[in-house]
Amino acid sequence: MSKRIIATTLAPQAIGPYSQAIKAGNFLYVSGQLPLDPSTMTFGGTTITDQTKWALENLKSVIQSAGYSLANVVKVNIFLKDINDFSAMNEVYQTYFTEDFPARSAVAVAGLPKDALVEIEAIAYLDN
Repeated sequence: MSKRIIATTLAPQAIGPYSQAIKAGNFLYVSGQLPLDPSTMTFGGTTITDQTKWALENLKSVIQSAGYSLANVVKVNIFLKDINDFSAMNEVYQTYFTEDFPARSAVAVAGLPKDALVEIEAIAYLDN
């Protein structure tokens, strides 16, 4: 099985020793995306709605840079700073994933990098 690192300037650069994504065979493993504006590396808003949109846009950019689309996503993991933000996050999420929903987990965590409100990671599959 081949393994290839995926990197794009259309999403925030890694802020640690990890890759934005790894393509392994037909699978794409996308690292957690923070709600950062890739051009400034600052948050793209202060509300859970704004930050969810930015995190999903960054996720989409990484996925598309590898030749996949959101329709190829099979699993999503969402990390929330506050579980009370679940409903508001879901409102934004359902505008990105509208049918054939991927499997998903959403959990509250003690803290996220840069004190973000949300971080989203995904696994995508593309049948060649």
